[in-house]
Amino acid sequence: MANAPLRLTVLGSASPYPRVDNPCSGYLLTSGGTRIWVDAGSGTLAALQRYARLDELDAIWISHLHADHTSDLLPAYYAARYADIRLAAPIPLYGPPGIADRLAHFLTTGPVRSPVESAFAVEELYEGHRVHVGPLALTSRAVAHGMPAFALRVDGPAGSLAYSGDTAPCAGLTDLAEGCDVLLCEADSDRRPADEEPVHHTPEEAGATADGARAGRLAVTHVGPFLTPRQAVARAAARFDGPVDHAAPGATFTIG
Repeated sequence: MANAPLRLTVLGSASPYPRVDNPCSGYLLTSGGTRIWVDAGSGTLAALQRYARLDELDAIWISHLHADHTSDLLPAYYAARYADIRLAAPIPLYGPPGIADRLAHFLTTGPVRSPVESAFAVEELYEGHRVHVGPLALTSRAVAHGMPAFALRVDGPAGSLAYSGDTAPCAGLTDLAEGCDVLLCEADSDRRPADEEPVHHTPEEAGATADGARAGRLAVTHVGPFLTPRQAVARAAARFDGPVDHAAPGATFTIG
């Protein structure tokens, strides 16, 4: 399907821990038969299985190594190695430097390192990393989260999506998102910290980033525990004239 729409399905968007009805950060990107799991926060593996099995994924992309974005890679490894999942080949896993050793450190329980690479074909991200997965072009840019962290742009035949990962406002994200159809941007902070470097967006900053990038639409995600989704949407809309939505669990955004 050369002109298949690009679809973003929200598996979870809670921060910094999963709620009863909302896992942590995780998304499923699809276009035609191509499926990419983007971030693997707590609870997202269960939600993913409403739409796709692990052995139906074409790739996994991870923004940074905080647990609320990565922890479900651990049971995914168990599923791929010791359960009813039969992989034809390890799943391509694009993630920050050190992701394979981080997973192996947790999974290894004896003198022999757990064979993480038997489940995941790991390729480390870097500034400007690009890869094609099916009809989709994935571009990663380094962002400002106080640790190695990346934002993602996905360009397909039908349109484009940018995802902030976790980050404070930064030129790397704004440049990456330039002209995108949908910007999926975190809005974790109720207010900008007074005495330390920010590592998240406030809702107003998410709106300003969308405006600066000339995005067509903004979806706020990773809304922090001191904000409600309604507040985050209203505050972001004060700085962005386009449509603003909340990335609620189970929501699907269709591009094209």
